[in-house]
Amino acid sequence: MSEGLDLAAALRLAETAARRAAELLLTYFRSPKLKAQRKGVTDLVTEADRRSEALIAELLLGAHPDHALIGEESGKHGDGAAAYCWHVDPLDGTTNFAHSIPFFAISIALSDAENVPLLGVVYDPIHDECFKALRGAGAWLGRKKLHVSKTRNLAHALLASGFPHDKYTNPDNNTEEWSCFVSRTQSVRRLGSAALELCYVAAGRLDGYWEARMNTWDILAGLLMVEESGGALSDYRGRREGVYNGAQVVASNGRIHEQMLEVLILGNAAPRPRF
Repeated sequence: MSEGLDLAAALRLAETAARRAAELLLTYFRSPKLKAQRKGVTDLVTEADRRSEALIAELLLGAHPDHALIGEESGKHGDGAAAYCWHVDPLDGTTNFAHSIPFFAISIALSDAENVPLLGVVYDPIHDECFKALRGAGAWLGRKKLHVSKTRNLAHALLASGFPHDKYTNPDNNTEEWSCFVSRTQSVRRLGSAALELCYVAAGRLDGYWEARMNTWDILAGLLMVEESGGALSDYRGRREGVYNGAQVVASNGRIHEQMLEVLILGNAAPRPRF
C-alpha cells in the first residue's frame, strides 16, 4: 500500500508544513485587522486560510510532485489517479479564529488511492500540541503515546460533535442527535474543530465523537489518531465501509461505541441512564 514511500519522512514533512503554516496563522490571529468572508451563511474563510493552504501545498507537492492534494480552500491539485493524496485543512476552526477564540488547528493527512489514511498531523499552535499518527505504528502527542479512555458507561462519557454549515435549511442538522446525547451522557461539547476533537478522543480527553457530512480534510488525520490509539470507527449504523469519506462518523474509545450507536439509531427511544 505504501511501497516505495518513506512514511516516516513524509510524516516529518507534514509536521514541518503544519508548523510553518501555524507561524503564518498566528501573525493573522494577533492582528486586529483580520477580516472574514462568507462562503455560506455560517461558513467563513479568511486570508489566513488561503495563505496557509498555499504554503502547505507548496511544501508537500514540492517534495512529492507525483502526489495529489485536496485542500479545503483550493480544491484538488495533481493527478486524480495518483497513488497518494494529501488532505489539507489549513485552518480547522475558522469561526473560532475569526472571533479571536484561541482554539484551532492545522490538519494534514496522507491517504492511499482508496482514501485510507496512512499518516496524520494535527497541530494546535495556541497550546503547541502536535498530534501525529502513522498507520500501524501508533499515535503520539510529543513523546507520549496516545491511548483512548477507559470509560465504559455512556452516562459517564464526555462527547463532542458539531453542526453542518447548512443547518438553517437542511433538517438533517444534528440537533435531534445532540439533544438525545445531552440527556444520556455526562456532557456534550462543541469545541469548533473536528480535527482536534478527534485527537482528544485519541488522547482520552473525550470518550466519543459523532458528526455527519464531513470532508476528508476535516477528519482523515483525526480518524487515524483514533484508530492508532485503540479506538473504534464506524458510521451511524456501525458499518466501517465509507467512514473515511465522512458521510457519517462515529469515533469512540470502543467501550461505549455500541451505546452511542443505540442513541443514533433509536433517538429518543434509546434508554436513559439509571442511577
